[in-house]
Amino acid sequence: MSAYASHLVGSLGWTLAHFLWQGLILGCATALLLTLMRNTRPEHRYTVACSALFLCLAWPAFEFWQRLQAGGAVTASGQFAAGASLSAREAADVSGYLQANLVWVVSLWAVCASVLTLRIGLGMLWVRKAGKLPAGDAAWQAKLERMAAQFGVSRSVRLRVVANLASPITAGWWSPVVLVPASLITGMSPHLLEALLAHEMAHVKRHDYLVNLGQNVVETLLFYHPAVWWISGRIRAEREQIADDIAASQLGEPRRLALALSELERFQFSSHHLAQAANGGDLMTRIKRLVRPDTQALNWKAAIPVLGLAATLLSACASTVPVAEHARMPLDQESVKERAVVEFSSCSKPVWPAESLKNGNTGAVTLAFLIGTDGKVKDSAVRKSSGFAPLDEAARVGIEKCSFKPATVNGKPVEDWMMMQYVWTLK
Repeated sequence: MSAYASHLVGSLGWTLAHFLWQGLILGCATALLLTLMRNTRPEHRYTVACSALFLCLAWPAFEFWQRLQAGGAVTASGQFAAGASLSAREAADVSGYLQANLVWVVSLWAVCASVLTLRIGLGMLWVRKAGKLPAGDAAWQAKLERMAAQFGVSRSVRLRVVANLASPITAGWWSPVVLVPASLITGMSPHLLEALLAHEMAHVKRHDYLVNLGQNVVETLLFYHPAVWWISGRIRAEREQIADDIAASQLGEPRRLALALSELERFQFSSHHLAQAANGGDLMTRIKRLVRPDTQALNWKAAIPVLGLAATLLSACASTVPVAEHARMPLDQESVKERAVVEFSSCSKPVWPAESLKNGNTGAVTLAFLIGTDGKVKDSAVRKSSGFAPLDEAARVGIEKCSFKPATVNGKPVEDWMMMQYVWTLK
């Protein structure tokens, strides 16, 4: 593998690994906000959920770009080095293991993402094929056109009747099409079917197809994180409620739409993933909301996201506090007259690992050393990795052999942590 390819794989691999905790934070924060906003308009919750999903894509994308620009100097190992449950050496081992298997991580991610991409492509082909079917019932097409005018939709909206379809769906942006199951045309009251079509027209008016397509892209790239699927699910649920409100307002009969949804549930339909379906979200919740839009009381389940967010933030804060700081706390900062310093004359350059030198690996590693009263290293930890575990370990082992002048308090030698950075560069 070339140096550039190795760098690209490393940057992508660490970005994917970092999103494990980034996604957790975003998911918990979103859950907390949506819980607090449970009695606000669905448009507001929809905006929050869409913003959260955008951040799920933007955060790792920005980090990936940073890593490419920094030549791999920005890495994930610093996140593990100060973890609440891992020692510095254990963290280094975890970092090294991940570093050694990044190719497999990226390869597995690429295979899964490719499968999901293929799934999306096949779904879009199916929708396109269905949209090219011959025009269906002329009377219903005329009703749909009149409804489009009432909703202020200037684009031409086509109606197609599909035999093997489970539920009405809307697809397309420039040339939208509403696909209606043949079973509904024959088995549902026209009065109720018109209410379902009003719901679909609300999706057309809002260009929800484009947002849904964007959701599929994020789900494909970050498929491995449950927070992405949960946030995306909330977007779809809130979107269905918004479409319900618009349709009920146009119809002037919320109970009519509720009855249509109840009838749709009786058919036991399942939605098509790529398009907007009338049975999206929790049908019973939507029906109850249309019939009796009561405020939602806060129950014990609402505390789960709050507790999750608190634990996540505490963990994140802990990870930013270096191991050295914990050991330094008992030491009165004001009484420290002199910090520990290295005697560079006693040091020899750390030995460059042969494999790292062969691969052209470079980077800067930040290390923490606990200097005893005798000037010798008693403990050490990697604070910020170079991106390559062998380089980190070589620098740590090499610098540990140096002699140090211990820190003093009022002239008396004391144990203290000190920070050092070692830069691996090729000249």
